[in-house]
Amino acid sequence: MIGVDIGGSHITAAIIDFRSHSVVDHSRVRSHVNTHGTKEDILASWISVLKNIIGNHSPDEILLGIAMPGPFDYKNGISLIRNMNKYESLYLTDIKAVLIEQLGLLSENIIFRNDAEAFLHGEVNGGNALGFNRAIGITLGTGLGSAVSIAGKTTDANLGISSFKHGIAEDYISSRWFVKRYEELSGKKVKDTKALVDLYESDPIVPVLFNDFARSLTDFLFPFINAYDAEVVIIGGNIAKAHPLFLNKTQGALRQQGIRAELRITALWEDAAMLGAAYSHATGILTS
Repeated sequence: MIGVDIGGSHITAAIIDFRSHSVVDHSRVRSHVNTHGTKEDILASWISVLKNIIGNHSPDEILLGIAMPGPFDYKNGISLIRNMNKYESLYLTDIKAVLIEQLGLLSENIIFRNDAEAFLHGEVNGGNALGFNRAIGITLGTGLGSAVSIAGKTTDANLGISSFKHGIAEDYISSRWFVKRYEELSGKKVKDTKALVDLYESDPIVPVLFNDFARSLTDFLFPFINAYDAEVVIIGGNIAKAHPLFLNKTQGALRQQGIRAELRITALWEDAAMLGAAYSHATGILTS
């Protein structure tokens, strides 16, 4: 079984061991992907990584579980991504057909799963949501992913596009919010959230940004947690790596509002999505 995580700027693939609920040591293959590249360039990057990990195995033996950002036709394997500042050139591309043609895989052996849903399912089965009956997960990165797991069944919540403040949740809870807001306040451009973390001690605007982000995250999580009576919230994505700058503030604000759910940073990082995607085969889950 091979689990694959396709992010906004990378693809990672690994062999999954279901007995240990983990990625097989030294099997991980990762490559940068130019998300703004041509369809041919993006697909070539993906195919190269998959060929590398498949190696000499017979294609009809390969089970492929792929964690893919949306919007996406997960049942048929067709990209519906547009106006999302990533993978625009893949719009309406039949990704499954490309994999079948280029890798010789069987159609029934390829399953796509929403990336946030796969992330949470991986954490439920082998990470920081293990043992909880009611969990929610969010991924904080280029966009905002959200998922719910109840009694082991995990589904995409798709709340990144939900109404929030003067727009949608992703407008305020994402790396692009950090970049845009910093430029508004400082007149200077930065590449990403990591660049802002590096400026935290030297630029007084940056702590203000993280305080504002913590408030937005609190306002987003409060109704989400209540709606599902969640016991734990698992947080992943690149922004989660900066958790010392916002997590305790968010947890404290939620406690003041009577929320008892514990906020936890992912234990598995991108391995979680690969595990969750692979579990789609193991449990016969088909997403739509």
